[in-house]
Amino acid sequence: MESRSGRLLEFFSKVGVLKGLPRTGWVEAGIGEPESVADHCFRTSIIAMVLSDLQGHDTGRTIRISFLHDLAEIETGDLTPGQKRERGPSLMREEEGAVARLLSGLPVDLAERYMELWEELRAGASPEAEVVAHADKLEMVLQAMEYEEGGVSPGSLQRFWHADVGEGLPRELVGELMKKRRSGRVE
Repeated sequence: MESRSGRLLEFFSKVGVLKGLPRTGWVEAGIGEPESVADHCFRTSIIAMVLSDLQGHDTGRTIRISFLHDLAEIETGDLTPGQKRERGPSLMREEEGAVARLLSGLPVDLAERYMELWEELRAGASPEAEVVAHADKLEMVLQAMEYEEGGVSPGSLQRFWHADVGEGLPRELVGELMKKRRSGRVE
């Protein structure tokens, strides 16, 4: 039987896979060295933390959900929305199984708690889950802006600008990005 320390190290190692997994949408858009899923998760978590604090939600819960939000991609890979639609309902089962397997190396109480949070995100079942979903999209739009600032043709990234980031501050922030984009004064 493997020790607790060994199981934890195995889990941490598996999570490290996300550091080398490029975001598929950027690859398809022709970005030469795109951000990794881990890069995306880090900034999504910072955005979610700030939005959660500003909106008065349970920020600890929000951050946990955010760090878990792309965990299934360790096994499934990073899929674009189109690829997810093609895979259909079977992808949801595949993702659920992947997360359950990944979390199985953790103590049971933590694995159950994290699985519940991941399922909460998938269902959009709380204000914190909604904050993470919106932060996820806002991070993508911000990344598109940064690639455009770096010289990538705006036409090749247009599809990333139509993400549903929700109401309120996230939409206001995207509006500000779009205003800067139109004026050519991206800072």
